[in-house]
Amino acid sequence: MDKPLYVHRFRYHFSITKVLFWSLLSVSLVYFFFYHPPSSSVDSSRRRLWGGADWEYRVLHSARPRSRAGGRVVLVTGAAGFIGTHVSAALRRRGDGVVGLDNFNDYYDSSLKRGRASLLERAGVFIVEGDINDSLLLKRLFGLVKFSHVMHLAAQAGVRYAMKNPSSYVNSNIAGFISVLEVCKNANPQPAIIWASSSSVYGLNSKTPFSEKDRTDQPSSLYAATKKAGEAIAHTYNHIYGLSITGLRFFTVYGPWGRPDMAYFFFTRNILKRKNVVIFEGPNHSTVARDFTYIDDIVKGCLAALDTAMKSTGSGGKKRGPAQLRVFNLGNTTPEPVGKLVSTLERLLKVKAKKIVLPMPANGDVLFTHANVSLAQKELGYKPTTDLQTGLKKFVRWYLDYYSPSRKKSAV
Repeated sequence: MDKPLYVHRFRYHFSITKVLFWSLLSVSLVYFFFYHPPSSSVDSSRRRLWGGADWEYRVLHSARPRSRAGGRVVLVTGAAGFIGTHVSAALRRRGDGVVGLDNFNDYYDSSLKRGRASLLERAGVFIVEGDINDSLLLKRLFGLVKFSHVMHLAAQAGVRYAMKNPSSYVNSNIAGFISVLEVCKNANPQPAIIWASSSSVYGLNSKTPFSEKDRTDQPSSLYAATKKAGEAIAHTYNHIYGLSITGLRFFTVYGPWGRPDMAYFFFTRNILKRKNVVIFEGPNHSTVARDFTYIDDIVKGCLAALDTAMKSTGSGGKKRGPAQLRVFNLGNTTPEPVGKLVSTLERLLKVKAKKIVLPMPANGDVLFTHANVSLAQKELGYKPTTDLQTGLKKFVRWYLDYYSPSRKKSAV
């Protein structure tokens, strides 16, 4: 008996998405092992930013837990980034040893990253200026410090930028992730790893709310595809080397010290400057909505993931037994229309936005995100508490302070 046509179409579509995914992963691995620049070719001017007795002292001092008994020692990659800064500050406040790592790239205004780094320095966190692809630097750090955990938050972010600079996503999100996993697998003892995946892995999935059990083989952007590849790579290193790995799928994180490429940030800037605010809509004038999640809720989820991470089971690159492998959604569970985001900003800023509504372009963005966090609630005790109005009020207060003529900088 012939099978229905839709079955053949589904199998064809499924096979095509699998081919595309594994093709990307294969190309990325070839890039890493054959074309990825070795440490010896890293820009010498950048390398001079690390090394020496004073540098080693600052690393060791930053890595020292305030509580000798049971204190964790955490390497945070992307520490000068939005989420990385808040997580690093929270870890240090509770007494953990924290060493940051960031390359301070110019994807967006690097002065904002420098400002975050200054805050962390005052909090007792030293950020090493260097690249996660510099294997000599990573080996040096792991030679100095026995990290109990790695909070890997370094990544090339942004969906739309992938259309301009696709290689940066492969270099950071895949090659860079492998570079971090390589040094972790060879460490003795191996650290537990918590890393930033993304809600973007759900891609064209139409089932809502998004659950960790849903299919993630239909990425709608290169960014999403690299994060999906990262999850496959994490599985591989967990299976072969016994690394304890937890992936966190973040849903549209916002708040003070945020990223200027995010809608809430540049909407605020454009409203204040009386520039146009472009709001995209879907087919047939459908609403575009996001599960906006406030940074403080995300930080709590990150720390809970770190605190519940089991030890890696390998040693010096050899697996001794099965290791923990997890992935969690971290969202707010309440999708909000982008139009509501704009109207809320109008009220808080007391300025009317010059709104322009346009069809969403084919740039990799999706129409809707909605997190199911029941697994994170069960396993991590994760429970977001900040609604959009409250979160945006805190962001606007920070924004007006940070960009005021007096340049007064608020604390994290």
